[in-house]
Amino acid sequence: MKQLPVKKLLALGLGAAVSLSLLASCGGRSAETPAPESGVTPSAAQTAAVEKEYSEMTIEELKPLLQTVTPGKLTMVTSPDFAPSEFYAIDEAGNPTLAGHDIALGYFIADYIGLELEIVPIDFNGVLMELQTKSADMAIAGLANDPKRESIMDFSAPYSGDAQSFVCLQSNKDQFPDIESTNKAEYDIGAQLGSIQLQLAEIYSADSNIVQLAKVTDIVAELVSGKLDGAYISTTTAENYAKQYPELCVILDVKNPTSDSTCVGVVKDNPALLAAIDLAVTEAVESGKMEEFKAEAKALAEGTTYEGLLDENGKIQ
Repeated sequence: MKQLPVKKLLALGLGAAVSLSLLASCGGRSAETPAPESGVTPSAAQTAAVEKEYSEMTIEELKPLLQTVTPGKLTMVTSPDFAPSEFYAIDEAGNPTLAGHDIALGYFIADYIGLELEIVPIDFNGVLMELQTKSADMAIAGLANDPKRESIMDFSAPYSGDAQSFVCLQSNKDQFPDIESTNKAEYDIGAQLGSIQLQLAEIYSADSNIVQLAKVTDIVAELVSGKLDGAYISTTTAENYAKQYPELCVILDVKNPTSDSTCVGVVKDNPALLAAIDLAVTEAVESGKMEEFKAEAKALAEGTTYEGLLDENGKIQ
């Protein structure tokens, strides 16, 4: 059994008419595009028409229209505490390398749309904030396409399912024969801050004491130590931890009433970038690349790993 890692924090405008030229993303516009008339706001129909044009373009047509936070780069935020989605693989010399199928997908997308990938590891709640403030172009961090997040990001086409589980210790699994049994005031139930799992805890275990923690490794540590009675964790991640810690039990499948898909989060008001990422994700899924990424990530996650943020020198803390 691996020692549980200690984790610390690191870190359009549209014109007045549909006949206007396609605008650049992130509120910008090309030099050839005239400024909108003062006080004129595009209708929902006009906006939809322009976005449909983007969605019907090829990747070669979209490339000249792409605008990103840093020109020539695609800035991606992720939370590397979610193996096998995103984590650090440790080599024989003890050097950490960012890995996981979400990381592989990020590189695939950047290559497909012709940009250099820049990855910013950050805690999960920070991932959501970076997109909300438009400080990043996309987030790949096991994001469910939950409608509650639509005000702060757009979603790509799905690249994976999004099964969820309730996890507890083998020693107390008899306390939880069904999801209703988790809803008791005497229980301390864990979930990651800002996550879909937190929403599930609030739905199914509302009467319990819900403990919000920043990282999944913190949740697992509290479970293993007996400080939590149970927790909501993504099924793939939970199963990975159960292999490392036999005392854990992935006991209940949890129905997510709002979403069952994992998608790339894309900065809002950037339809050209959204359309390009959609094409890349669709290609990754339909070509079988996504399944290859998952298989490779699963194998790496069974080796020596670190889940958390590195220090300012890129070293494990």
